[in-house]
This record gives sequence, structure tokens and C-alpha cells, in this order.
Amino acid sequence: MTRVGFIGLGSQGGPMARRIVEEGFPLHVWARRPESVAFLADTAAKVASTPAELGAASDVVGVCVVADADVEEVLLRSDGLLAGMAPGGVVAIHSTVHPETCARMAHHAAEAGIAIVDAPVSGGGMMATARNLLVMVGGDEAAVGRCLPVFETFGNPVIHLGPLGSGQLAKLLNNLVFTAQITLALESFAFADDLAIERGALADVLAHGSGGSRAVAILAATGFDLTGLRGAAGLLRKDVEIMLDVARARGAAQPEPVVNLARQTLATLEFR
Repeated sequence: MTRVGFIGLGSQGGPMARRIVEEGFPLHVWARRPESVAFLADTAAKVASTPAELGAASDVVGVCVVADADVEEVLLRSDGLLAGMAPGGVVAIHSTVHPETCARMAHHAAEAGIAIVDAPVSGGGMMATARNLLVMVGGDEAAVGRCLPVFETFGNPVIHLGPLGSGQLAKLLNNLVFTAQITLALESFAFADDLAIERGALADVLAHGSGGSRAVAILAATGFDLTGLRGAAGLLRKDVEIMLDVARARGAAQPEPVVNLARQTLATLEFR
């Protein structure tokens, strides 16, 4: 069976790793903080001392760290993944990062005979546990095929969108639209207040009607408390800015209404 490694055991990566080992794949994990791996103590997962050691024990490695710099460090440090992984291995970047970061990592990896695929995810830890995480994949078909049985332990659907970087583009656009929808949802509920429509009742209508969205569902589920979304504002801003940078580099016209709504959301969430 394919030997799997996983780095990035946060609120989303942790449940992904657990699903992998619970499906019977031999799993090695690595984390900067030893306490991050404690929740896997009741499984067969083994803890590597360095990313290189993890790479040497793995055929496919998932990386679910936060930012571009984190991805680069895990792969390229002196005891990083590429220093230990054997030729023929595949690294799947689950982090949401710039497509150019994936291209740079692929260049370095190719020198070691290793393939890179980008496979950002959406849905959160609960969806990973339920095996319903959305996985957006870009990369060579053969490399993606090697990863597919691993992705299917936590993902449904798993969508192969095209060459390397395609998964990141889809995820970034998804996050831009979601960020814009937050303002649309907030304005809609404020309008309902003016019309004397009870917010909970409207949320129920939208949950079953054509006007619903993930943003509406999140606001309703939290009782219209923005604390959680405010905590995610930095990540949302990162993704929006990367999406706009990609658009500028490719000469693509920005969808101004969507971008303006997204910027209004960020201003709202970051205002204290």
C-alpha cells in the first residue's frame, strides 16, 4: 500500500491525516510542535523527527501548512522533504498558496525526480472527518492518479481541474466569491431588519431557497456573531490579494462588483 506522509496538523490538516491512517494507509507525520501530533496517539501513525525523515518513509506526502513561506520551508530546508524523498515520490500541496509557488516547488522537485501536485481543500475539519471535503487538484494526470486513493479518504468530490496551479486558481476564486458573499449576506439581513422580517426566519427561507449561500449559512449558524469570520480575515485577505495578483499577471479583467464586495467584507471584518 502507498506510504503516506502528512505535514500540517491544524484544524483542517489534522482531521485529513486522521482519515488517511484510519483507512489503513501507513502514515508518518511531522510537526514543529510535539503536542500537535498527540491527537493521533491512538492510531498507527508514526512521528518523524524531520521533514526529510518523513519524506524518506513516504511515497505521497500531503502538505497543509498556512502560507507560501511555510510550504517553501518544509520542502526546501536542509532537512526538508526534498532532501529525503526518493525519486518517483509525489508531494501534494493542500495549502492555499500562489500558483507560482507551486511552479517554483515543482522546479526544485523535478531535480530530485519528485512530482508536485496542488490540491487545496475547502470545507473545514468537520467535512474532512465526514469524508466530504472538496479537493481541487492541479497537476500531471499520472501524479494525480497516484494521489487519488489518498485524497478519497477525506475528499468528496475530488476534482482534477487541469495542469499544476489549476487547483489553486479554483480555490482562490472560490474564496474571493465567498468573501464577497459575506457582505451580500450582511446587507441582506440588515435589509430584512428594516422590513421587520425576523432574521432567523429569513435564514431558514434562504437555506431552502435560491438566494442561499455558504456565507448566509455561516452567519445564521453563529447567531450573526462575526468573531469566527474576524479570526479568518487575515487568511481571506491573503487569498483575495493572491487572486488579484494572478489576475494582473495574466491580464485578466477583474470582476469589479465581486472585488468591491470582497474588499468591503475585509474592511468590515478587520474593523475594531
